[in-house]
Amino acid sequence: MNIELKGQNFEFHPSGAAYWIDQEMLLISDVHLGKISHFRKYGSAVPQEAIGQNFLQLEEAVKRFDPEMICFLGDLFHSAMNSEWQLFERWVGELDCQVFLVSGNHDVISPLKYEELGIEIYKEVRVGKFLLTHQPEDRDGSFNICGHIHPGYHLQGLGKQSLKLPCFYKTDHRLILPAFGEFTGNYIIKPEKGDEIYALTKKEVILVYS
Repeated sequence: MNIELKGQNFEFHPSGAAYWIDQEMLLISDVHLGKISHFRKYGSAVPQEAIGQNFLQLEEAVKRFDPEMICFLGDLFHSAMNSEWQLFERWVGELDCQVFLVSGNHDVISPLKYEELGIEIYKEVRVGKFLLTHQPEDRDGSFNICGHIHPGYHLQGLGKQSLKLPCFYKTDHRLILPAFGEFTGNYIIKPEKGDEIYALTKKEVILVYS
């Protein structure tokens, strides 16, 4: 799914990543690495295979777009460091592009650990008219790209069928990315007139509200 935002071109990927074509930048939000291991440590019945799925999706998104930059829009790692950090180190070591993190409320690991991997951390990033943040921000004259909300949309059929899907949520001044990570949950969006909802399926992104 390709769309234009403020004269710039973006492609939405079924993983929940967005590729900023003009900047050759891959935008990814709310991966929450370490969450699965954290929950399993305290007895939650979360399948071990889900850890690998996060990294498979990251690899697929990078392979699809071959970006010059990867920008994580916060909550890259869910909690204090655990065994998934070593997997992340290995994944970053295989990349051939710049990586930076716009810090989120869950990003509590020391910035020094990211610096060791060559990853720079920012509170926010401004690129022309665009303001990249973790939580939604309102700034005059800026188009905000963010995460944090984990947006989802409730699709209802003519009968009693219903389906809840993660989505990209676009307003006139903001784009909220879906959570990229497994087992992150969704906050069901109630769009207003003029908003756009792009729902994710396993294979495509579909405009379901405009």
